[in-house]
Amino acid sequence: MMGRRIATVAAALAALMLGPVPAIAQKATLNVVTAGDQNMVDYVKDYLAPIFEKNNPNVTVKAVGTGPGDAGSQKIAEKLAAQKTNPSWDVDVAVVHQKMAGDMVREGLLAPYVKDVSTGKLTTSPTAKSALGQNVEGYVIPMFQSQTAIAYNPSMVQTPPKSYADLEAWVKANPKKFGHNGIKGGMSGVAFVVGWIYANAPNSDKLMAGPYDKAVADAWGPAFAKLKDFNKQVTITPGNAGTLDMLNRGEIAMGPVWVDMFYTWMADGKLPPTMRLALIGPGMPGQPMYYVIPAKAANGAAARKFVEMATSPQVQAEGIVKKFNWYPGIDAQHVKAQLDEKTWNKLFIDVSPQDLAAKAKPFPVKEYFDAILQGYEKQVMN
Repeated sequence: MMGRRIATVAAALAALMLGPVPAIAQKATLNVVTAGDQNMVDYVKDYLAPIFEKNNPNVTVKAVGTGPGDAGSQKIAEKLAAQKTNPSWDVDVAVVHQKMAGDMVREGLLAPYVKDVSTGKLTTSPTAKSALGQNVEGYVIPMFQSQTAIAYNPSMVQTPPKSYADLEAWVKANPKKFGHNGIKGGMSGVAFVVGWIYANAPNSDKLMAGPYDKAVADAWGPAFAKLKDFNKQVTITPGNAGTLDMLNRGEIAMGPVWVDMFYTWMADGKLPPTMRLALIGPGMPGQPMYYVIPAKAANGAAARKFVEMATSPQVQAEGIVKKFNWYPGIDAQHVKAQLDEKTWNKLFIDVSPQDLAAKAKPFPVKEYFDAILQGYEKQVMN
């Protein structure tokens, strides 16, 4: 929990906002509902709310959490669907996962608000336009971008791999020194497996854009067979935290990790500060969480102002990058001027904005995603 220090920082940050934000004229309670862990609720309640309420004294921000994972986003979608015939809905802003955002757009639950906020033009990421194959352009702004990469120990890895092919060669020369968790225990391993299919199967662009074609998935047999042989020479870890823990103890030299988890563990002293990251080609997946505004939000004008503030370069720099070690939801170049050199270098020295632009991939459309998981279980684990 972020506590009193964040409230102080938030008050200071409010003074740095570019120009005065016009106040909301009538008293209102802005209901912000977020999926994700408790830290997401704390971020809204302890960090964003004080900034917004300072500039809009007639508005009280109320933060409510619905729980982690896609199930948390599903609860938000179900709540909105249950109110669909009502003249107004009691959710003003929602934070949802990528998978559910596409469904919510398709079901008419969201407002196309992005054109109405100034920060909408600050993000050009493909994930602001497509969510697992569903067109969401105009309906979402990423709150942050999470990204997987390969963490490595420089004392054990003199030349880090630049691609999946490089990694495969390195593992042959250094058996059991690379670790991942497959599709069990955490999404870092899932992302690694998806990246493997992108690198070793034809038509990888189609996996991200759709539409689904069963013949494409049926052609992955050689890629899965190659991965099964690869896995014989690696260490299968217990999960996201397990990979990081084995890196810390020197039991493995490399493994896929979430970048924000990597830096948080390092800041907490659970990883040596010498550890490094590499985003290998042709790319590895990451995923955003989105700010969305329900189609019939009771306080639509205040909701748009709230999202505009939350996606401003200042708030993205101070809250998203500095507090959570996430990549910003808006394009990184708009945030750079708001960050000190040390913070920028920590987050972008190994994985540059150019790397992210070239190698940060979305997860595939749902049908291909499910087919990858099923294929791994049947053809790699058995």
